[in-house]
Amino acid sequence: MVKYLLLKYLRFDRSQPFIMLSALLAFFGVGIGVAVLMNAMAIMNGFDKEFERKLFTMNYPITIVSGFKGTVTEDDVKTLKEKFPHLKFSPYISTQTVLRSENRIEGGVMFGVNFKDEAEINSVLKEALNATKTLEPFEIVVGKGIQMEFGIEVGEKLTAMFMKTQAAGFAIIPQMKRFAVAGVFSSGLNAYDKAYSYTSIESLAKVLGYEKGKFDGVHVYSKEPQKEIKALNEALGFDKRAIGWWQQNGNFFSALALEKRALFIVLMLIILVASLNIISSLLMNVMNRRSEIALLLSLGASRAEVKKSFLAQGLVIGGGGIVFGVLLGFLAYFLLGSFDLVNLPADVYGSSKLPLELSTLDFFGIVVGAVVIVFVSSLYPAAKASKIDILETLRNE
Repeated sequence: MVKYLLLKYLRFDRSQPFIMLSALLAFFGVGIGVAVLMNAMAIMNGFDKEFERKLFTMNYPITIVSGFKGTVTEDDVKTLKEKFPHLKFSPYISTQTVLRSENRIEGGVMFGVNFKDEAEINSVLKEALNATKTLEPFEIVVGKGIQMEFGIEVGEKLTAMFMKTQAAGFAIIPQMKRFAVAGVFSSGLNAYDKAYSYTSIESLAKVLGYEKGKFDGVHVYSKEPQKEIKALNEALGFDKRAIGWWQQNGNFFSALALEKRALFIVLMLIILVASLNIISSLLMNVMNRRSEIALLLSLGASRAEVKKSFLAQGLVIGGGGIVFGVLLGFLAYFLLGSFDLVNLPADVYGSSKLPLELSTLDFFGIVVGAVVIVFVSSLYPAAKASKIDILETLRNE
């Protein structure tokens, strides 16, 4: 009985074409909503992963810092390497600096590093070093943003001014040193490309007056930093601590997560609005076939069978829309990922290609959410059909 009524009520009725039109609007509305939601979540995840990858590189998985400048020693680094042989360590010195050319001045951060160790944990710097010769003393690798700001090329020189001061007659002036630009790196994040620069640890230690074997901290590479950070903190002294990249950028990723949830809820409303057409289509079908339903009930059809038939009708319309939306969504996902249909400003996003990554959890969340909305939307019209008063309806007819 349920199958017979389902097939009968899904047919096109020439006397009531608006019922079929409403059902088609519901079908396409649910499908388009699912497709849009799938690709919106894929784009959000793509940007999340892209930013995460870049921040993971430039902020380093784990950074060991000290409360006092120059209190991390070479012996500390040697001890850490012995305790954690599976991790990679790169000691560094850092300082705020002001870079100056003939007609421009910009502030930033300069790192003094051992380039051999640093290249093993920083792929961005490694790529820049591959295009340069072996660095000599007082040579510097700058970000793409610094290069563009100053309009300099490899081989030219920049003057760096430091917080350390020196006496000059009766005056005190900042420590200054000229560095030759030996390479340019591009992280894809303008904030780092305009602020970070790297030189050898020996060169910066000489400028700042650091003793040999004294560092400000250690960059650490780990494939599972969230697991390793606890062990590192237990191994460090009271005056040192390990900080994860996610702790340094917690507010940024919290904002991205909130934006993603808000986008999911807003776009799910598209499916909710489309499901209203399911309600209207089924209600019109019920009202148009009141006498027919009453006659079926009087001939022995149960109210449960009538309810199931209209519930199945709503699920077929909405479920078909979900399947259509999934297929449409994957087609759009393929086209966006395979062809440059959307070009992004590379200086802002680090890549001109649209990043896409649809997680399994998001996909099933979208499908389950759509199924729940379609199911709930079909309940009321189905219940309305099963509660038709047989005597009252047949008397009026």
